[in-house]
Amino acid sequence: MTSWRYLVDDSVGAAEGLALDESLAASYDRSTGQAPPTLRLYTYRDHAALCGRFQHLEAEIDVDACDRAGVEFNRRPTGGGAIIMGEAQLGVAVCAPAPVAESPKSILLRFSEGIVAGLARLGIDASFGGKNDLKVGGRKIAGLGLYLDGTGGLLFHSSVLAALDIPFMLEVLDIPAAKLGDAAGGAVERRVTTVSRETGREWDGKSLREVVARGFAEAMGVDLALAEPTVEERERAAGLAELKYQTDDWRFQRSPQSDATGTSVMKTPGGLVRLYVALSGETIKSALFTGDFNQLPDPLAEFEGRLKWSNPGEDALMRIAAETMPSGSGLEVGNHELVSLVLNAVRRARAVEVAAPARSGSCYFPESTSASQGGKQR
Repeated sequence: MTSWRYLVDDSVGAAEGLALDESLAASYDRSTGQAPPTLRLYTYRDHAALCGRFQHLEAEIDVDACDRAGVEFNRRPTGGGAIIMGEAQLGVAVCAPAPVAESPKSILLRFSEGIVAGLARLGIDASFGGKNDLKVGGRKIAGLGLYLDGTGGLLFHSSVLAALDIPFMLEVLDIPAAKLGDAAGGAVERRVTTVSRETGREWDGKSLREVVARGFAEAMGVDLALAEPTVEERERAAGLAELKYQTDDWRFQRSPQSDATGTSVMKTPGGLVRLYVALSGETIKSALFTGDFNQLPDPLAEFEGRLKWSNPGEDALMRIAAETMPSGSGLEVGNHELVSLVLNAVRRARAVEVAAPARSGSCYFPESTSASQGGKQR
């Protein structure tokens, strides 16, 4: 029977925890061949607020609230929405060689089977739902994310909700008060669930770990061999923590440039999409697509690049869309809808001096309707 390497640790810092995950994935570059995967089950030190790879951090996380509460905040290398992590949540990382021909969704489904099997041992019937979630009766119990490092390594991420302090989560994740109103806690409770809630007994990340480990062993048909990171992996992780995850360049990257800016938001079958544009006179100086998807589709990335220094007129934008996305954007919406998104953001930029980032789409409370916003940046 194949044996997977099994790593365990608790109370890790935000930068250190993310850096080790990336370092472990880097061990699976193409030169290593098909080495057996690594499963890491761990908890974060109370607390860490983590946004997804393609999100705008300050639109998803209340940085000021985090500073007041002593909450670390950072950006995952994997996609998905903003989450709160701590001792009450179990972090799951699977590192393996990236498959040559397998879609991101298929990879998410395959590795999530370990979590599903673990929860089934507790009588919890979880299944894949939405873009990147595991749900129980329509309520989210775990989020999933994926990162391919470009050298052949793969990182599968999940956060499993053993328990969740909803009032605290609402303090540090930047969820629009207008949408939630006074019933904020109830609104979240209707959309998420926890292992504690489903079983009627208290769980935390540490106590849930063995259950999930057995689920992975069963679902993947493998033995788990308890191990430690290699010296090389630890040294590489230390470098990543210092030079990447502890830097503002990483945490606050993909922020829209200054000048007159506008933002527009649209829900698509492929995920929530936010667009920021900056205008220099009557020219688009920069454009930025963000969202809670796992991977920015290549056609959309090319469209984004071509928008820079372009004419914001509808005809010009449609020509750019046709040239860069002849077979679609990868988000299951037509070019006309994406051009309309650009035009809405341009109108917002013209209407206000600086537009505020859209504040929607946490991992636990995804955006449910299309919206466009404008205002003042913090």
